[in-house]
Amino acid sequence: MPNLSTLFRAGAFLVLVAFLLQPQWFEPLLRPLVQENAPVIYNQGSLLQLTLLHLRTVAIAVAAAALIALALAILVTRESGSEFLPLSRSLVNIGQTFPPVAVLALAVPIFGFGEKPTLIALFLYGLLPIFENALTGLTTLPPSVMEAARGAGMTGGQRLLKVELPLAMPVILAGIRLSVVISLATATIGSTVAAKTLGEVIIAGLQSNNLAFVVQGGLIVAALAVLLHDGLQAAERKLAARMGR
Repeated sequence: MPNLSTLFRAGAFLVLVAFLLQPQWFEPLLRPLVQENAPVIYNQGSLLQLTLLHLRTVAIAVAAAALIALALAILVTRESGSEFLPLSRSLVNIGQTFPPVAVLALAVPIFGFGEKPTLIALFLYGLLPIFENALTGLTTLPPSVMEAARGAGMTGGQRLLKVELPLAMPVILAGIRLSVVISLATATIGSTVAAKTLGEVIIAGLQSNNLAFVVQGGLIVAALAVLLHDGLQAAERKLAARMGR
C-alpha cells in the first residue's frame, strides 16, 4: 500500500508532465500574477523542449563530474596514489572556490556563448560532493570484508570491481544526488550566456516584469530537483539494503 509521501510525489510528477505538455490548462491559476493583457504562459519557446535541454545539460555535466571524481577517489585510495590526495582535493575544490557566474565569465571568451560555458561551470561545481562521498565510501568499507576478499585470492582490480565499488555505491550515489540537485538549480544561470535552459523563462519574466514566467521556470526546476532527489535517494536505500550497509 503506497504511503502519502509516495502518492504526493506521483501526483507532483503527473502535474509536472501535464504542465509541460498542456501548459494552457494552468492559465487560470497563473493569471492573477500578470498585468492586464500580458501573456500568462511562457510564449517565447516550448517549456517541454527547454526542460529536456535543461536536463540534458545537467546530465552531461554530472556524468563527466562523476567519471573524473570517481577516478580520482579510486586513485587516492590505492596505496600507490595516496600521496595525490591533497592535490586531488585542491582540484575538486576549484568549482567551490569560484562561483558559477565567475566560471561563466571566464569561459565565454574562450568557448563563446551557448552550452559549453554552462557545462564547464556545472562540471566544476559538481566535482566536490561526488569526490568526497566516493572517498568516504571507499575508505569506510568493513575491514572483515576486505580481509575476506584478500583471503579469497582476489587481485586489486577484482576487489575494486566486485567488492569495494558495490559496497561504496550507496554513498557514491548520495554524492551524485547532491551534485544533480545543485546542478539543476545552477544550470538556470546558463541562460545568461545563451544556453538553452529553464533560466530563459525566469530571465524573460524578470525582464518583462511578468511574475507568472518567473514562477513557471522556478516551479519546474524545483519539481525536477525534488523528484530526481527522491528517485536517487530511493535507489540509494535499495542498494544499501542489498549490501547490508
